[in-house]
Parts: sequence; C-alpha cells; structure tokens
Amino acid sequence: MPHDIVNGHIGHIGHNHSHDGDHLHSHMPDADRAEELKVMTTQFIEGFLDAKDKMSYLRLAGVPLEVADPLGGPTMKLVDVTLTTEWQVGTASPSFGSQELSYLPYPGPMVTERTNMGLIYVSLHAKHIEDLRNFMQSHPATQKDEL
Repeated sequence: MPHDIVNGHIGHIGHNHSHDGDHLHSHMPDADRAEELKVMTTQFIEGFLDAKDKMSYLRLAGVPLEVADPLGGPTMKLVDVTLTTEWQVGTASPSFGSQELSYLPYPGPMVTERTNMGLIYVSLHAKHIEDLRNFMQSHPATQKDEL
C-alpha cells in the first residue's frame, strides 16, 4: 500500500491500511499527538488550579498517590505538585559540519509561554518527579484505540 512522504520520510498519515493482511490500525502523526497532548495537559493544569479540593481532583484524574520506586526501594508517596512556567525565546539546532549550534532568537510576538506540572513522589531514600506529560501519555484515558 502506498505511504505518504512527509519531511523526506515515508509515513502513514491518518489512514487505515492492511499490514500483511494481519490487522488494520490508524496512524496519528507525531505532531498531531503532541498538539493533542499539549491541549490535554493545559486543560488538566487549568482544572487543577480551579479545583477547590486538589486531592479529590487528582484522585478523580487517576493520579496515583503511591508509586513503586523505579530503583526497587520502598513505595513512594505523592507529597507535592509543582507548576513551572517557561518561555521559549528561540531555537538552537545542530549546524551542518560544525560543532556550533545554529541559533535563532525569536522576535517578541513569536515568544511562547508554556506551563507544566510535576508530581513529586518521595520515600525515605529517594525522590522522583513525574512530569505531567509523561503521566498523560501513559494514562489509559489518553490512549488511542487501535483496530
């Protein structure tokens, strides 16, 4: 089956097709998924800020109050939620044939603001900050069903 070429790469853009006759599934371009995730995290943060009972909001959203320690230690407990605001004022990317980055500062109207949330879990021996974007990507409510 033919594939679309996007940015020089062969991709599958918003269509269903058979793979070796085994199954059908939809493909969502990474940019669309990233935009969808941005909208969901923004709405989640706004809801958290507006919630009168923050713990109930987190529970209803499925945020675990305890998680396993990634290093195998005792269970970690949710103790803090942080919000950080950042402003993207430019871009930097590798330059062809140079160790120097190609830097493009933004003019004022292109500067963008973004807010993110961190879920802070602790145990007696460790601290783990779960980025809201990672939580949202793995949350069952944000998963796309595949046919």
